[in-house]
Amino acid sequence: MTVRPAPSAAAQESPLPAVRCPRPTAAAFFDLDNTLIRGASLFHVARGFAKARFVSTQDIARFACHQVVFRLRGERAGQVISTRERALALAAGHTVSEMHELCRHIYDDYLAEKIWPGTRALADLHSRRGEPVWLVTASPIELAEIIADRLGLAGALGTRVEEVDGKYTGRLVGEPLHGPAKGAAVRELAERMGYDLTVCHAYSDSANDLPMLTLVGHPHAVNPDHRLRERAESEGWPVTDYRTGTKLLRASLPPAAITGAATGALAAGVALAKRARAKP
Repeated sequence: MTVRPAPSAAAQESPLPAVRCPRPTAAAFFDLDNTLIRGASLFHVARGFAKARFVSTQDIARFACHQVVFRLRGERAGQVISTRERALALAAGHTVSEMHELCRHIYDDYLAEKIWPGTRALADLHSRRGEPVWLVTASPIELAEIIADRLGLAGALGTRVEEVDGKYTGRLVGEPLHGPAKGAAVRELAERMGYDLTVCHAYSDSANDLPMLTLVGHPHAVNPDHRLRERAESEGWPVTDYRTGTKLLRASLPPAAITGAATGALAAGVALAKRARAKP
């Protein structure tokens, strides 16, 4: 079943049936990038880092280019992991309190306006049904927890950076929460919280999250990449897509135009970093 509602109509056209009583063992797990928000959260983390002078002009330019590629081509497992590792390494030497304050500004300044209204409506519907809603993302846990708190979710799982004496070392604690690691984290959470995975829901845009999606009884594809769309349609999973404009862009742009768009984003990233550095 494929559902393509307007964002404002998402709650009315939801694939979720009504329930009469709370179901605290039926949790819902939401991916972040391109599922709950438009695009890649790490681009906006880089913007925040640039504003706080945590990163160089070259760093913000790379993240700007990655954002365009992500929006046009979708998620690529190796690229995502290497990008997140580089991003989290930038935290080295900074304090935990600095990072929490920075992540609050990143959400308020950039991410709040990037949330897909339709996905937010689905998360709210699960909450109204008495089902705990968790954000599960490879982005930094500090940012994930702030987003979860702002949206009134039960909690968040995210990638962690080692901290010693209140400062980050730049080394990861375990693996980035992506692919199989994301599935393992959801399973561990379910065991700890007493969730029944056969009645849980999971939402993602990427085939890289199949380890999480196939873990639950009710997987959902949101703004899916090509591989996930094929899998969802073959399995009969609900598919919701809010990206009409993006899909038209991908269909109409020749390769040269895509290259031009990436170059434009690169220049925009450099300009953004220069403006940030110019501020007193």
